[in-house]
Amino acid sequence: MGNSAGERFLSCRGQESNFLEYKNVFDLSASGIQDKDRPRAAFFCIVRGASFAEVGHLLLMEFRTLGHSGLKVPVLSYGTGTFGGGNEFFKAWGASDVAEATKLVDICLEAGVNLFDTADVYSDGLSETILGKAIAKRRDECLISTKTTFRLGKGPNDVGSSRYHLIRACEASLKRLGTDYIDIYHLHGFDALTPADEVLSTLNHLVESGKVRYIACSNFSGWHLMKSLSVSDRYGWTRYVGHQVYYSLVGREYEWELMPLAQDQGVGALVWSPLGWGRLTGKIRRGQALPKESRLHTTAGQGPQIEDEYLYKVVDALDEVAKETGKTVPQVALNWLLQRPTVSTVIMGARNEEQLRQNLAAAGWNLSAEQVAKLDKASEVPAVYPYWHQRQFAERNPLPVPLAERTGG
Repeated sequence: MGNSAGERFLSCRGQESNFLEYKNVFDLSASGIQDKDRPRAAFFCIVRGASFAEVGHLLLMEFRTLGHSGLKVPVLSYGTGTFGGGNEFFKAWGASDVAEATKLVDICLEAGVNLFDTADVYSDGLSETILGKAIAKRRDECLISTKTTFRLGKGPNDVGSSRYHLIRACEASLKRLGTDYIDIYHLHGFDALTPADEVLSTLNHLVESGKVRYIACSNFSGWHLMKSLSVSDRYGWTRYVGHQVYYSLVGREYEWELMPLAQDQGVGALVWSPLGWGRLTGKIRRGQALPKESRLHTTAGQGPQIEDEYLYKVVDALDEVAKETGKTVPQVALNWLLQRPTVSTVIMGARNEEQLRQNLAAAGWNLSAEQVAKLDKASEVPAVYPYWHQRQFAERNPLPVPLAERTGG
């Protein structure tokens, strides 16, 4: 075989029956890849002109399409809100500098996680700056997701999704990130004061200019998202393919309306705060004081509000499943999300290398149906109107996930 990737590809193109011969050229015995998949893995290595040690992680990490698009994203992605610690709010999340951030990015890439999420308001832009420096020499290996809309500046137009602000915000993010394109550009929230056609035409322009590859939104209501999609459809503009949403075992409201909408319209969920705003770390239980390092000391009032008894009930179920599987509480909570409809990727956070490696171990295996049902039952809450009423008409209004069996209520 030749030495270049192209020569290696040509040497085995059309010779699928001979892949078994090639698989023995590579050390795949300890790869975690099943025998039936090793010919494909060997072929992948041949095409890439690399050893399994160099590219095998791309085979072990599961990739899914982001909604109704052709973009493949890893099921786990890394949230960089912990980069910078530029103000008191974000300092409670973490304060990784460039050196530590680079090391964390290294670990992600080794595991096949190549999607990194940030936002212009994270540490007042410092998160974007640090992420840009951490990936500077391997930009082509990475997918960048960033967001705008929230206020970043004191001027009357330093906020929102107007054409003026979106173009300026995008240019500023590109500069901080040290790149000439953004892979996934989100609106961080819905701007009800700017006409939808102004918003979507501007985003469409950014895509056509090559500065943005795909667009997404975050924290939208159902009507916000559907109105936006209808405007894009009316004019033939690019559509939102992703929706960055809060979703966790202690925050399942996403299932009520946004999930059915996502299924119907082909919008993939990028899940933020999958551990319930730091509550499903395994360190919060009945009769125990809040851990000293928990961000809840300073940020609890700005996140989802959760009753203590409900949280303890869910954690009890997580403990049971964790013992059954030999996994940690956070790993079980993250894996539960990976099995939910419409979820394209779960954005995990980590203050340090130890937390990151533990969270990465949430992928590559699945909870059993019985274990999922146990967690569903423990985390089920009564729906508000009109969803409780709609559940009585399941014959023609099926739920995206089945209701857990409950007694009473």
